[in-house]
Amino acid sequence: MADWKQLGAIFVPNGELDWSKTHAQAPAALLMGDRIRVYYGARDADNRSRTSFFECDRADPTRVLYVHDQPVLGLGKPGTHDEDGAIGSQAMMVGDEMWLYYGGVSRGGNVPYRMSVGLARSRDGGLTFERAFEGPVVDRTPHEPYMTMAPNILIENGAWTMWYGSGTGWVEIDGKFEPTYQIKLARSDDGLTWRQLNHACIPKLDPLEANTRPSVLRTGDGYEMWFSYRNSIGYRDGTGSYRIGHATSTDGVEWARQPDPEGLKPTGEGWNSATMSYPSVVVADGRKIMFHNGDGFGQTGVGCSVLEDA
Repeated sequence: MADWKQLGAIFVPNGELDWSKTHAQAPAALLMGDRIRVYYGARDADNRSRTSFFECDRADPTRVLYVHDQPVLGLGKPGTHDEDGAIGSQAMMVGDEMWLYYGGVSRGGNVPYRMSVGLARSRDGGLTFERAFEGPVVDRTPHEPYMTMAPNILIENGAWTMWYGSGTGWVEIDGKFEPTYQIKLARSDDGLTWRQLNHACIPKLDPLEANTRPSVLRTGDGYEMWFSYRNSIGYRDGTGSYRIGHATSTDGVEWARQPDPEGLKPTGEGWNSATMSYPSVVVADGRKIMFHNGDGFGQTGVGCSVLEDA
């Protein structure tokens, strides 16, 4: 099998907008004709996130064609699950609407923050979104008591499946609480009401591992997933920092973890010297195109890699 080819960073916010001072976190790609639209989370000076997008050339994804200058989804109302951030995770067409599943952020008490999955819908082609509900669609449950995040959805024969990161606890490292999480599974009949199965999809390599941000494609004999994983020690661009993992499944429920994809390791220099994270994969014109982050959880922008054997 061919190796992934890294094309480098393709988009970095210039910091000139009040709502977008730093970061282009967790890119979420959607094919739109001859373009690929990439939604991302931008942070303001108070470290709160809003979602916006840029568009690049389908034939040459390193060529950015358009950068939107407004957030398409802002902060939630005070006291709601996304009052401190809304980070797009998957955009998809549902009928004549575009639906955006996103991670809602609210600042914590004893821990730095919590997250939950929200849904917003657009009737103008994804230029503006309105929340389907003020509250989350996938949240903490009796069996998942910490948080939920980073959803990825497929619709097959009218059945909806969501793979998402689910919090498994907080560990104290050097006097600071750090989150752990694991990719789990939910089902729905309409994309609005979800049944969380509390089923762990990706086995951990280490008790302190956190894995999240799945990107799932249907294959001829099942499914394949790319995801982010890290340790809880030294993960802020250190020795335990994020890597991109790979897994396969025949049914989308039970997954076999595979060796990390060749070609997607940090480069040791530049924008992704220590970290690769938050993959979003689309298939276009016979190749897989992955948008992802490098160092600093998106602080150094969005990069792109391609695999020619799709």
